[in-house]
Amino acid sequence: MPRASIASPAQIRSTILAMLAEAHDASPATRERFRRVVSVRKLKDRLGGGDPATLGRAINAIESEIVTAGLADIAMPDIPNEIAELMRQLWHAAVATQLDEVVKLKAEAQQSVAAADSATAEANMRVDMLREELDAARTLLAGRDAELAQARADLSVARDQMSSLEEKSKQAQAISQALRDQVAALERSQQESLSAAQHRYEGLSKQLLQETAQQRQALQQEQSRLASQLKFAERRMASLEESLAHAEADAGAERDKRQTAVGEANALRAVNASQRAQLDELMRATLSKTASSNRRSVAPSEKPGSKRAAPRRKGE
Repeated sequence: MPRASIASPAQIRSTILAMLAEAHDASPATRERFRRVVSVRKLKDRLGGGDPATLGRAINAIESEIVTAGLADIAMPDIPNEIAELMRQLWHAAVATQLDEVVKLKAEAQQSVAAADSATAEANMRVDMLREELDAARTLLAGRDAELAQARADLSVARDQMSSLEEKSKQAQAISQALRDQVAALERSQQESLSAAQHRYEGLSKQLLQETAQQRQALQQEQSRLASQLKFAERRMASLEESLAHAEADAGAERDKRQTAVGEANALRAVNASQRAQLDELMRATLSKTASSNRRSVAPSEKPGSKRAAPRRKGE
C-alpha cells in the first residue's frame, strides 16, 4: 500500500523552486546542476518526510520543465518590503563593520609587511647560511658517499670472507666432530686400558707384597749370615794385621840389606869403570905401536918414481 503524501504537489513544486532560488543560479539550469541542487533526500528533509517515489516523480517532472524552458520563464516570488528594509539595514551595518575591520586589517597588513620584510631579510640571511651549510653538507655528503662506497666494497669483501670463513667453520666443525669421536674412542680405550692396568696392578701388587715378604725373610737370613761372616772377617783381619806388622818389620830389615847391597854394587861399578878405562888406554897404546911397526916394514919395498897401477875400468 503506497505511503500517504505529507505535502501537496503545489508545495513540492514551490519547495523545489525555492531550493533552486537559494542556489542563485541565474542561467538556465542543466540536468547536472539541477541534480546537484535538488535530490530526493534533500527534498524529503526540507518537507519533513514524504514518499520517495512521489517526490522522485515530481522532481523528474519539474526537472524536465526547467531544463526545457529555463529558469527565466519561471515566475519567482518577490521579496517583501519589510524583509528588504531589514536586509538593507543589515547590509549597512555589515559594511560599517567591514570598514572598521578593513582599517584594522590594513594596519595589521602594514605591520605584517614590515615583519615580513624583516623576516624576508632574515630569511635571506638564513638562506645564505643554509646555502653555505648545504654546500658544506654536499661536500660532506660526497665524502660520506665515497666512504659509503668504500664501506660497501669492504662489506662485500667482508661478506666474501665471511662466507669463506663459514665454509671453513663448517669444515672445522666437521673436523672437530671427528676429533670428538676420536677422543671419545680414545677415552673409552683408555678407560678400558686403565681398568685392565688397574686389575693387573692389583695382581702385581699382591705378587709384589708376596715377593717383598720373601725378600725380607731372605734379607734377614742374609743379614744373619753376613753378621757371622763379619765376625769371622774381623778375626781374620786382626790376624792379618799382626802378620802385616811382622811383614813390615821383615821388610825394614830387608830394606837395610838392600841398601847395603846397592852401595856395594855402586862401588863395584866404579871399580869396573876404572878398570875398563885402563884397558881401553892399554888397547889404544898397543894398536898405535902395531901400526907404526907396519908402516916401517912397508916403506923400503917401494921404489922411487914407480907408478901405481891404474885401476881397472868397469867392464874390462
